[in-house]
Amino acid sequence: MPDPAEPTPEPKSQSPVEARLHEALAHAGPQEAFELLESEPDAVIAAVLVRENPAIADEILWEFPEQRRGLILAAAPADYAEQWTKNHGYPEESVGRLMEPLVGVLRPQHTVHEATERLRPIVKKTLVTYGWVVDDDGVLAGVLVFRELLFAESHQPVSDLMVKNPFRLQPELTLIEAMKAALKWQLPVYPVCEASGRLIGLVRGTTLFEQQAFELSAQAGAMVGVEKEERLGTPWTRSLRFRHPWLQLNLLTAFLAATVVGVFQDTLDQLVVLAVFLPVLAGQSGNTGCQALAVALRGITLGELEPSRAKVVVSKEALLGLVNGSLVGITAGFGMYLFARLQGNDAALTLALVVFMAMICSCTISGIFGALVPMVLRRAGADPATASSIFLTTATDVFSMGTFLALATWLIL
Repeated sequence: MPDPAEPTPEPKSQSPVEARLHEALAHAGPQEAFELLESEPDAVIAAVLVRENPAIADEILWEFPEQRRGLILAAAPADYAEQWTKNHGYPEESVGRLMEPLVGVLRPQHTVHEATERLRPIVKKTLVTYGWVVDDDGVLAGVLVFRELLFAESHQPVSDLMVKNPFRLQPELTLIEAMKAALKWQLPVYPVCEASGRLIGLVRGTTLFEQQAFELSAQAGAMVGVEKEERLGTPWTRSLRFRHPWLQLNLLTAFLAATVVGVFQDTLDQLVVLAVFLPVLAGQSGNTGCQALAVALRGITLGELEPSRAKVVVSKEALLGLVNGSLVGITAGFGMYLFARLQGNDAALTLALVVFMAMICSCTISGIFGALVPMVLRRAGADPATASSIFLTTATDVFSMGTFLALATWLIL
């Protein structure tokens, strides 16, 4: 444990170059950030990373080759270099990746006067919200709220004033687990401790929620194959490399739906009116599936969708699909009846029944798949949001069109 009397080094005020780079990094992914910083001196890179969100600093730093990364770490303040190295040992999207160096560390035996004198040079250079009281082994014993120093006697030890057994986070917690735990407290800074209780870093509340907001914002793109690393400032060539493979996959899966339609080519040749309602059916069932998908992804993200609740969730979405399919099926069936009558088709009523039944089946199946797709992806060890919309669209198109044309063949031809 370092001597708590030593103030944490604080970066100097930004130079114009550092300020420009810091602003540019706000609109860049890790690879673009690496390219922006690669030609800069090691000290400048270190100074810029010090001011970044620790998780973003970690992503950028590990884009550099090992040898260059070592030089940047050597140019950074010692406590930041140590903290960055420690942070990288924890899983992505965990609290451990968000830790900042310790500042404002005190010992239980320090008096109010000693604590004030030790903190005085530190608060001139950095924001110190609390005093972190640790024992000789670095175990967090309590938290000192500075207003207590105003009313205490100068000879009183901080152990008499500190809040004992304070709330703390563990570095292995996921962001969503940490957020759920922190919501009750809503503190500006949280201590991060190992299982033994040893204080190893600090996480600011703004950093925690900022990082989770970024993860949530990336989810919508992941559903359609947009990588988390892609930003507005990402060059079009890299965006192409990110997106194109998923579009090729989407094209291949679309061929499955086309194959289903091809199987019923004779039916379409005899009942051309069916072709008018194919996109209606696919669009309606697709929207139903996307609603179920959005709710399932939200449940996974918030930690509400446990494996034990999977059957309940799927059953609920199936029921919603059945009821919604019945209601929109009535409207769609009526529309088919009117359209077929205008076309002079003698099977108008049967066609309306086909649309009604197909809408019920399609919406029910799409609701089930909307709930199942992210669960299956998570079970396979993948990000539940990754291309989930592509897989869902394929399933709904195949089943909705197949059901519609099969019913028409069975009931009319």
